[in-house]
Amino acid sequence: MAQVTTKPTGRFAPSPSGRMHMGNLWSCLLAWLSARSAGGRMVLRLEDLDPDRCRREYCDQVMRDLEWLGLDWDGEPVWQSRRTEAYAEAFRTLEERGLLYPCYCTRAERLAASAPHRSDGLQVYDGRCARLTAEEREGLEKSRRPAWRASVPEKSISFCDLLYGNYSEDLKKDCGDFIVRRSDGVYAYQLAVVVDDAMMGVTQVVRGSDLLSSTPRQLWLQEALGLSHPEYGHLPLLLSSEGRRLAKRDRDLELGELQRQYAAPEIVGALACAAHLIDRPEAITPQELLPLFSWAKLPREDLVWHMW
Repeated sequence: MAQVTTKPTGRFAPSPSGRMHMGNLWSCLLAWLSARSAGGRMVLRLEDLDPDRCRREYCDQVMRDLEWLGLDWDGEPVWQSRRTEAYAEAFRTLEERGLLYPCYCTRAERLAASAPHRSDGLQVYDGRCARLTAEEREGLEKSRRPAWRASVPEKSISFCDLLYGNYSEDLKKDCGDFIVRRSDGVYAYQLAVVVDDAMMGVTQVVRGSDLLSSTPRQLWLQEALGLSHPEYGHLPLLLSSEGRRLAKRDRDLELGELQRQYAAPEIVGALACAAHLIDRPEAITPQELLPLFSWAKLPREDLVWHMW
């Protein structure tokens, strides 16, 4: 059951792998409004775990962009790249409980050993490396470093989303054993966010609906590690005019381009109109939106994005 608080602690958790786009700003604005409108706190975490994609200059730019839009946070930012030991401790706890096993599959082998997940195209691993003998593992160790997977039980995990209501998954059938540490030693998203949300006192997670199916995995990890459960609210996605999800790699509506054409209150107003918080797009600040915010107003279907 979600933790109930009168004054939530929300969070920004951007991945500094490029300039933020309108989809990122959509999630940031609504997460901020949800927490601040209830008199709560906001904390900032820079999810810079991946050394191949994340750079310090992107981290600095994220903070400047949030401030430019009028979105503030409490306390000092948390950098995931500096939290490796905390993830290692959680990893050891799971390992001691017998909940992890090494996976030697290459990417191609992982895909071949997987079945499609429901209707969203994700893959469910068949657990083949969990069935390896000690001799087979020893042989594979000579040629490759393993990733590590969590061995999930046959268990249904349910929660009540702030926007979409009741959501449930069978961990074994719908999710499958998932990676918690990559073969290069980098800790995976699912483990890191669970550890960090608990450490930062986060009680409310607001993010895109593309992460809805991650939530049962994170709830299970929280149980396994003895951590409390935040409440979750997932938002419809902003789509390009072609119906694609906005992505940094495509430079879709990135903030740098928009800043050359619009003032911050105009961008906030366009997002607020898309969220059904105001009737038409007009310049407005995040502070002015606080008395207008309500989860009941938000749309539930993905939106094709346009500024005005």
